[in-house]
Amino acid sequence: MTNAEFREETADSHVEEVALSHLSLELGHLYMDDYLAGMDRLVAQFLGVAPWAEVARSVTAANSGTGRPRISTCFLIDDYFTQFSSPAKVLPDVLAAAEAAGLTIDYIARESACVVADGVPLAEIVAGRLTARPPRGANGRRPPTVEVGWLCNGQRSPGVDASEAMANPHWLPPEETEATNHSIFLDVELWSDEHGKRTWSCAFLASVWQLVRLGMIRNSGRNVVTPVPMSADFPDEWKDLPPVVRVADTASPFCAYRTQSVLPRRFLNVEHAVQVIVGQYSALPAVIDQIASRIGRERLELPADLTERIDHVFFNGG
Repeated sequence: MTNAEFREETADSHVEEVALSHLSLELGHLYMDDYLAGMDRLVAQFLGVAPWAEVARSVTAANSGTGRPRISTCFLIDDYFTQFSSPAKVLPDVLAAAEAAGLTIDYIARESACVVADGVPLAEIVAGRLTARPPRGANGRRPPTVEVGWLCNGQRSPGVDASEAMANPHWLPPEETEATNHSIFLDVELWSDEHGKRTWSCAFLASVWQLVRLGMIRNSGRNVVTPVPMSADFPDEWKDLPPVVRVADTASPFCAYRTQSVLPRRFLNVEHAVQVIVGQYSALPAVIDQIASRIGRERLELPADLTERIDHVFFNGG
């Protein structure tokens, strides 16, 4: 065992616990096009979310064994791929649109904070804990994920050029590792490197977002995101906005045992990729044990597989 490995294992037994709600309910994402479409578009999207949010509350109440489950709501704003307007203009509109649809947002987060939050490199931490599952019959031909920035849920079709594909009758299709009868193969780009700059993919950042909400990421044993109470005035620059802002003083904890995201159908492909990425994330054993212990104390049932703690509802619209 190397010294690096020894330090990591030692750190596992001294990790900070985080407060947990029963459910982290995501009320949507906001991208520049959504905002530029105007207030009516924002209200329409929240109206599409509202009935599903009510169902989520009812189901969580039934499954938590308490009439008052801890549920927090959150909303993610893209300031990573596009910098549009300013928090001082955008956030009041978002909160007003949610209120017009009968919804309350407890927490607002920046997508760029899924890369770095308060100096903590969340994206790199998650990338460093991805453990690609070797497909059946793997021979090491495919380069490691850390080298190429791609992660899949099975075995790629062997690479051939066009002439070989026409001439070779022994072409093999890609194969999903845990397929049921037939494969649904997915190969996900996690990042791209151009001109010395790394750009993380939307699917990868959405995976970090889910893992943060599940309370599954630590940095040297410490929690990585602490919501900051909303100030009287939002800043003019996105970089000056805390990674996660707590809007409601009485909000339940930001992190939760389970997450649910209510999103327009256009997010379906991204969230499929999230399932593949999260399914190959290796959480710190001490974090897993902490949460398992708390589940026992609260007499809850929770799947061991992280992907089964993540639920989605996709609606037409947006």
